[in-house]
Amino acid sequence: MRGVVTPGRAGQRWSARLAIVAGVGATVLLLSVAGLRSLVLVAMGMAGLAVSAAAGWWALSRRGVARGVALVLALLAPVAVLVSYVAARLLWLVLVSLGLWVLAAAAGWAALRADAVARASPGRPVPPPERACLLMNPRSGGGKVGRFGLREKAEALGAEVLLLDAARHDDVAGLAREALARGADLLGVAGGDGTQALVAAEHDVPFVVIPAGTRNHFALDLGLDRDDPAQSLAALTDGVEVRVDLGWVGGRAFVNNASFGAYAEVVQSPAYRDDKVGTLLRLLPDVLTHQHGPRLSVSAGDVRVDGPQAVLVSNNPYRVGDRAGLGRRDRLDGGVLGMLSVTVDSAVQAAGLLRGRHGQGLVSLTAEALVIDADRPEVRAGVDGESLALPTPVRCVSEPAALRVRVPRHRPGVPPARPRLGWRRLGTLALPAGRGSATG
Repeated sequence: MRGVVTPGRAGQRWSARLAIVAGVGATVLLLSVAGLRSLVLVAMGMAGLAVSAAAGWWALSRRGVARGVALVLALLAPVAVLVSYVAARLLWLVLVSLGLWVLAAAAGWAALRADAVARASPGRPVPPPERACLLMNPRSGGGKVGRFGLREKAEALGAEVLLLDAARHDDVAGLAREALARGADLLGVAGGDGTQALVAAEHDVPFVVIPAGTRNHFALDLGLDRDDPAQSLAALTDGVEVRVDLGWVGGRAFVNNASFGAYAEVVQSPAYRDDKVGTLLRLLPDVLTHQHGPRLSVSAGDVRVDGPQAVLVSNNPYRVGDRAGLGRRDRLDGGVLGMLSVTVDSAVQAAGLLRGRHGQGLVSLTAEALVIDADRPEVRAGVDGESLALPTPVRCVSEPAALRVRVPRHRPGVPPARPRLGWRRLGTLALPAGRGSATG
């Protein structure tokens, strides 16, 4: 019936109206009080950010006195901008305008977020397994296996549980093969993503992910409940099966990503475990200026990237435009790899990264396969959190629908991407009932 609006739709409409009023109010306030000087205020703010980003690059890529001067400059640039606002007696205007824009953005996202809901692939209904075998790492995630009683709950459901001690953890794939030889018709892992990948890639049998690691990115993108890993055990009794892709890097399987360049070089330093900050500050200058570590190149079809400081290859692409959702993938069954590379050889390029995915030094693409090469016979890599050394060139490929993942029928789903602020859509939502999309 037209003109009938649900309470949720009414809230969406008023949020859209608030966003428009706050945005227009911020603009009108700037122009009415400062006139053309408002353009100068905005330009000064952007210039301060650019100088801070450039100084940050100098601080990371220099040592000694140069680093100290760069750090001071990075801190002084925004202070100088604020002082100039105070001198012009317009600081209050800038703060009020910024507050209105923050309010406009928050209200706009709230209105548009109602259009998106958490998504969980329905999957294919399957009967419960007859002989499930779950491998559990009691040390993973600070002891989540014990804290959530995962072993006891799994055994109560009829599953065989193998605890991974220090000696057995190194041959987790061998333990999985032994379980299959005993007749297991489902495998599962309670542990980190690196262990998940080693077991999942072994055989074409159903696989259960129990997020008992530290970050559990694979579980997040499967739509599982990371706060309570025991909820994943419902896949043993009321599960559905979904097909997801598997990534391969130099013959090694990965479910999340493989990283090359600055991060991989620093974290594999023997001193990193005992002194993370000190090792980072000591090694980064040489890594960023190509004086330490290999010089990388990436080839994907007709695209070639030379000399990036960091490369991330992912099993399906990560979100790039949604800063609140960085590290998340909207799907795991696209049959492609995602690739992000960062190349920063100057302070100007460092400042350009403020443009996000439009920055000159940032390359984002998708491909079924790509090659990482270097000027050395081997390159260090972080594969699902595990440190490796791989011979070059390193070929990365996607194996579509390689994994049969068993997940609970009822699960949170993948959090939706934060919507872009589309003012036309907000205008439509703000219309009175009967004229916009809020009618039904």
